[in-house]
Amino acid sequence: MEKQPNAHHRSRTMSIFSRLADIINSNLTSLLDKAEDPQKMVRLIIQEMEDELVKERSNLARFLANQKEIGRQVSRHQERVNEWQAKAELALTKGREDLARAALIEKNKQSELAEALYREQQAVDSGIDKLGDEIRQLEAKLEDARARQKAMAIRSEAASSRLNVQSQVARGDSQAVVSKFERMERRIDEMEARADLGQSDKALAQQFAELEADDQISRELEAMRQKLGQSDTASKGE
Repeated sequence: MEKQPNAHHRSRTMSIFSRLADIINSNLTSLLDKAEDPQKMVRLIIQEMEDELVKERSNLARFLANQKEIGRQVSRHQERVNEWQAKAELALTKGREDLARAALIEKNKQSELAEALYREQQAVDSGIDKLGDEIRQLEAKLEDARARQKAMAIRSEAASSRLNVQSQVARGDSQAVVSKFERMERRIDEMEARADLGQSDKALAQQFAELEADDQISRELEAMRQKLGQSDTASKGE
């Protein structure tokens, strides 16, 4: 059965940066501009920076502990140097040049050890200063990356809101068009109703006019019949 790579191996394979200097010297703008998915890339960058920051702070804590331990050792050897110096002087005052010579030999050994430890302490001090400076630069890079991530999130949210507003506006326009046609249809219905009512009023008025005209004709006919009747009566009397 084929052995699967562990998570640590995969994370190292997928690492964006190979070492702390790469992070510090990196150009985030260039990295993000070249990324197919800048938001995903900035998340990975931030994660790797945070992991590296944890590691380097741990290294710094270890170096500080070493610095203290070396300082204690230097102090102990310096104390022994002073002790052997005092013994050499005592032996010499007592006329024991051989003991004084032996004490000075031990003194020189302790002095050499103290000097070696002091040089090591200076190297550690220098390393601490350098690592502290690199950590500060890494923290600044991390802050920059987080600010870029926040800016991306704001731009993404703004773009999403803009699309949402445009979609709402588009729906609003469609509804406005529908409402406009509905209003137009209502106006047309009202106009047709008014027209129908007008035609109905016209027909009714015409009917009454015709009745009135017919009544007038009837009166005229009655008047004519009466006139003719009177004429007939007058003719018969003669």
